[in-house]
Amino acid sequence: MKRIKPWKMILLAALSLFVISACSGQGKEPAGNQPQAAAKEEGGTAAPPDPLGKYPETVTVTEVMGFNPPEDPRTPKGITPEQNAYLKDLKEMLNIEVKYKWTVPSSQFSQKFSLALASGDLPDILELDGKNFEKLKKQGMLADLTEAYNDYASPTLKKYMESDGGFAMKTYSQDGKQLGIPAFEDPFLSTQLLWIRKDWLDNLKLEPPKTMDELEMVAKAFVQQDPDQNGKNDTYGVVLQKNLFFWGFDARGFFNGFGAYPSMGDGQTAWIQDGSGKLIPGLIQPEVKTALGKLQSWYKEGILDKEFALKDENKAVEDITAGKVGISYGEWWYPNWPLNLNVDKDPNADWIAIQIPGLDGPGKSLVPKIRGDKVYAVNKKMKNPEAAIKMINFYIEMGNKEYLNQNQAEKGYVYNWFSPRIYNPAQIETIYTEVNKALEANQTEITLDDENYKNVADVFKATKDYLAGDTSNASKGVNWGQYFSRAAKDGGWGLTRQIKENQAFVNHEFYGLPTATQVEKGAQLDKLMQETFTKIIMGSSVDEFDKFVASWKSLGGDEITQEVNNWYSQQAVK
Repeated sequence: MKRIKPWKMILLAALSLFVISACSGQGKEPAGNQPQAAAKEEGGTAAPPDPLGKYPETVTVTEVMGFNPPEDPRTPKGITPEQNAYLKDLKEMLNIEVKYKWTVPSSQFSQKFSLALASGDLPDILELDGKNFEKLKKQGMLADLTEAYNDYASPTLKKYMESDGGFAMKTYSQDGKQLGIPAFEDPFLSTQLLWIRKDWLDNLKLEPPKTMDELEMVAKAFVQQDPDQNGKNDTYGVVLQKNLFFWGFDARGFFNGFGAYPSMGDGQTAWIQDGSGKLIPGLIQPEVKTALGKLQSWYKEGILDKEFALKDENKAVEDITAGKVGISYGEWWYPNWPLNLNVDKDPNADWIAIQIPGLDGPGKSLVPKIRGDKVYAVNKKMKNPEAAIKMINFYIEMGNKEYLNQNQAEKGYVYNWFSPRIYNPAQIETIYTEVNKALEANQTEITLDDENYKNVADVFKATKDYLAGDTSNASKGVNWGQYFSRAAKDGGWGLTRQIKENQAFVNHEFYGLPTATQVEKGAQLDKLMQETFTKIIMGSSVDEFDKFVASWKSLGGDEITQEVNNWYSQQAVK
């Protein structure tokens, strides 16, 4: 799995933004695939619609995609989204053919899609964030998926959608109409950890830091004391990219260590309880100013790269891979990418995960009440809305045991390029539990036989190979990445489970759709935050934060605060 990204990762992790559109062959629906036009069986009774029924005539699905490179390094070099082997299977199994209108790197997707929105050149099946969902809903451009979902959603898809009591589905419905199918996950997948090179700690005879002061001492040593012992002054302390609150390699975990909770990673402020039954915007609290002051001093001392404000996530990954930096905040999935790339490049690299350092001991990460800002919706003009549901069913089906030897990365299967896709919301916990159960029982193979089989079996095999030092099937980094992200008890998810159990977290309380003022003014406020905070880190007076707070409030922040609290008092589940 990936980056979860947010949903941005994971999965997270990390992870790829794209919007797809589906249109049937010109006008008439293929026979037998209309939601309430099921074929008649003998005796005149209606056969139930088949969630994986093959269209008698090809349905062409056009997609637009913002994509990151394939996560698995075994993927054939030079492969393009059009060559993704999942698309070949989709055509053979369901007679749905995918054609891309355009594809761009993920960093360019937002701008490209904004132009499509402005021109009205929208696809039929849409992968949307909350803001764009709200815009299109208000414009009346989204199809009612109630019938298509009820008729064609597979039992497994319905199980996933009901795993939270149906709450996420209700979030994307209006007046009894289901306007989207949400992709949501375990909220604790968003937990911030600190990833640090233990081999560098060992070289300098240092212990893993538990407090911010200890972390600063370690980070300075990583800058000044040649932690990789190559005789060169070529390392720095903590990686940071230009987007301060993003899906990876950003500053969320750092701020959390100061008891500051500015964002969940999407630029928008996080909302925390104030102790009196109301929500307050984490972005403008005094703890944020304190944290900015510390980042400013770290920038001056070289703990942060002097060019961080010019670096996107790809440049941050290059520094990690090249062994230039030894510390990164991030979620559970980092071993799967990009730490595995560093492990393969440097056989001495030994990354560990620790709870984020706080002021007086381990800190508390911000965790959402619900994780998921991605929803699949359908343009109202689409002829075959059930095609979107069937494509989700297809992706879930491909996780079954019978396809294990088929959909491998080296054969051109790139899962993070396929959409629409819905995961088991508890997938990572399922993998952790089943793999450790098999290890403790000394099993040689996974006996689980459901749609989770492939994910569990892949991690089990990687784990066995890593522990045995077997690189005949994959590199050390690939095997370690699967094991240490998902199965190791002291790894990414293993540590996250401990943090959850110990209740070492603070909740982001707002999980409703964007408010009217957020939709209208959110981008302006995000830009103001990003510019102000970056200038402070690079040397402007820390008191610029106070001016930012006043501007944030007057430019729409006060209205947003009122709207969020209206939602909290009237709609939130306490």
